[in-house]
Amino acid sequence: MKSIGIVGAGTAGLISALILKKRFPNINITIIKSDDVGIIGVGEGSTEHWNNFMGFCDFDMKQMLVHTGATFKYGVLFDGWTKEKYFHNVNQIDQDRYGQYLAGYGYAFSNNIKRKEFTSGFAFEDRIDVTSFPNQYHFDTFKLNTFLTYQCKLRNIKIVEDFIKDVEITNNKINSIKGRKKYKFDFFIDATGFKRLLISKLGAKYKSLNQYLPMNEAIAFQTPDTHYYSSHTLAKAMDAGWMWRIPVQGRWGNGYVFDNNYMTAEEAKIECEKYLKRKIEIGKNIKFSAGTLDKFWIGNCCAIGLSGSFVEPMEASSIGSSIQQTFILMHMISNYSQNTINRYNKVMTGVIENIVDFVLLHYKVKKNNSKFWKDYEINLTDSLKDKLEIWKNRLPIREDFDGNYNLFTESNFAIVLEGINHFDKNKIKFEYNIQNDKIKNMTKTKMIDFLNYQKGKYYPKHKEFIETNNKQWR
Repeated sequence: MKSIGIVGAGTAGLISALILKKRFPNINITIIKSDDVGIIGVGEGSTEHWNNFMGFCDFDMKQMLVHTGATFKYGVLFDGWTKEKYFHNVNQIDQDRYGQYLAGYGYAFSNNIKRKEFTSGFAFEDRIDVTSFPNQYHFDTFKLNTFLTYQCKLRNIKIVEDFIKDVEITNNKINSIKGRKKYKFDFFIDATGFKRLLISKLGAKYKSLNQYLPMNEAIAFQTPDTHYYSSHTLAKAMDAGWMWRIPVQGRWGNGYVFDNNYMTAEEAKIECEKYLKRKIEIGKNIKFSAGTLDKFWIGNCCAIGLSGSFVEPMEASSIGSSIQQTFILMHMISNYSQNTINRYNKVMTGVIENIVDFVLLHYKVKKNNSKFWKDYEINLTDSLKDKLEIWKNRLPIREDFDGNYNLFTESNFAIVLEGINHFDKNKIKFEYNIQNDKIKNMTKTKMIDFLNYQKGKYYPKHKEFIETNNKQWR
């Protein structure tokens, strides 16, 4: 293989180009971008997989923060989904495990440790632990695109502007693509988003997931800068879905994801204005259908990012899945065969099923404050249904999950299961108490040290820390 062509210069296209160029420096990689395709530009969040991407591609974190207008993110604060707010954050207590048993969580849940204390309590106060930075971020989407484009050019990734209008197929492979010019590559990546411009020509079918996830529309908008930056993404339950709020340097990115069978975009706007106590202007109105391709890789073309799947914006799964997809692809693309393609599609199907199960889990709450929530009846996937029965009686373990590239594993599920009050606390306490005394004493000591560590240190305010260090980081 001598050449790879990537159609689409959004986040997914740029990420895939950078990862593949790092792995295969002697392969010519070309990105074909169209300026007719806009960027929503209201802020975007990452999962911890972004740090893996930065490390692999040799990015400097501080330079990334400065040039992408980024802020730090400890996790997601869920407000209004249950009686008490809960915070999805995997931190040091995740390391307190014995074998597969999550002993740190077992101790916290069994001893009724307040959620704020064992899930990075300082993040609730919009502060940053400067001795151990968070491994997640919020980005200004426009600046992120500019930063990644610059990194591509530094690495001799060619970027051309054109609008692809035609795809020539021969023997179930792409022979060439055509815009103003004709382009031939050995391998193609479809990063055209919902258009699926290349992979659809090869026969890929989009399978709806709306039977599980009812959200089908969103409004996105910006609001002005404030005197503080939260250290988390806010996911606020609303009358017909939920609202996100993401701080980036100089402004906030916001959006409301809803079921348009219960609300119009204008009504969503009014509800946001009521919550924020200010007038807003919708920057983007997006209608979507949650779903996934039946095949991500066909012939000599692979769909990455929104071209391959879209669940919904919750938990920043889009960027994370693009990173994981490309990491899987880079291991399989050399001397690939149909068996390789089949394996990739099977792995990616599992990755998306994992995301669907995790996002769906958040909706397993008892709310009745609006018609949508009164009417909503959760339809569990078979895999989640089986696991939830198991997880009533014990904490999740690694063996509950298939695949090494899942975005969400036992720790992520444990913290959300506790947040939505799924566990039988007596069973969780029993599971912890039957551990041997050595394990319990070690876990107790580690947890007390962790809780004291959080209480006993000064943490600078998030916004002040970013603004103070921006100049010296440039």
